[in-house]
Amino acid sequence: MTEQVPFTDVYVDDDIVDSATEVLDSRRYVKGPRVEALEEQFADTCDVGHAVGVSSGTAALYLAMKAAGIGDGDTVLVPSHTFFATVSPVVELGAEPVFVDVDPETYTIDETDLARKAAAHEDAAAVAPVHLYGQPAAMGPITTIAERYDLRVFEDSCQAHGATYRGDPVGSFGDAGCFSFYPSKNMTVAGDGGMLVTDDADLARAARELRNHGRDADGNHVRLGLNHRLDEVSAAVGIEQLSHLADWNADRAAAARRYRDRLADVDAVELPTEREDASHVYHLFVVQVPDRDELRAALEEQGIGTGVHYDPPVHQTPAMRSYLDGVPDLPETERLCDRILSLPMHPRITDEEIDRVCAAIRGFYE
Repeated sequence: MTEQVPFTDVYVDDDIVDSATEVLDSRRYVKGPRVEALEEQFADTCDVGHAVGVSSGTAALYLAMKAAGIGDGDTVLVPSHTFFATVSPVVELGAEPVFVDVDPETYTIDETDLARKAAAHEDAAAVAPVHLYGQPAAMGPITTIAERYDLRVFEDSCQAHGATYRGDPVGSFGDAGCFSFYPSKNMTVAGDGGMLVTDDADLARAARELRNHGRDADGNHVRLGLNHRLDEVSAAVGIEQLSHLADWNADRAAAARRYRDRLADVDAVELPTEREDASHVYHLFVVQVPDRDELRAALEEQGIGTGVHYDPPVHQTPAMRSYLDGVPDLPETERLCDRILSLPMHPRITDEEIDRVCAAIRGFYE
């Protein structure tokens, strides 16, 4: 049997197991001290005043927008080259998504197209830039455009835990930053979970109420809300994972450097770029190739796991078509979808595994 090179890997050690066991033994499973501790530590990591633990990254995006008053009649500017969950909360809240193209090198929202779309939609209420694959979006130009057109800013940071832009953590630039702790992320809770971060005390308070059936600190139902809480076992795992985040991000960066070195002279492979003013944390290592499906099949035959993130783009998914007024003009987004391929990437990937992936790619093109 061919030895496998897994696409990703979830780290669980004795400390994580012990932390989860302590919660189970305590019989305090929700609304307890572990969630509060993780919130405090994560807020410090993002250099913000407030963090709200929630049930998923999707919930973080949904609650941030809802707490800020996004709803019927509003327009939210979003990229289409992203995971579906960036856009679905917009539609769920009754707002209309307007899709913005992406920069062909960074894969993040293109600020020139953003300015054009913001000018064309006077009813635009917000923008949701995505720090995609671990690469920060250009938050300097984005926040300038947002100020010009009076847009709220909701950072989708679900793939960029610990990344920085011009020295400041992602999630700290907008009205709110939203993170996912899904098992494949740079840090996880060994299940679903998420975090909303913000410097806006009123937005944080509203989000806390909305995640807990609309209850305020005194237990009164002061607004309509559902259950989007983060549980205590998940938070205990998250505290342990957060303690490793900086080291794991450094390991991801080292793996990316080795990929670059081994694939630098393969002309058919277009390697990911890094912004000079930002730190890329490589949630994914995404290359572009002219024959993606054939290469992917060849790698799979050799036991090498890969992924495609994302094809089709959100605006071409069956669920989204009925919400669109016309066909968006997104040439770079649509060009990328046929070319992108995610190679194995996680903090524990070995040099030998990377060399094997690269040798297989070189062999395919030779």
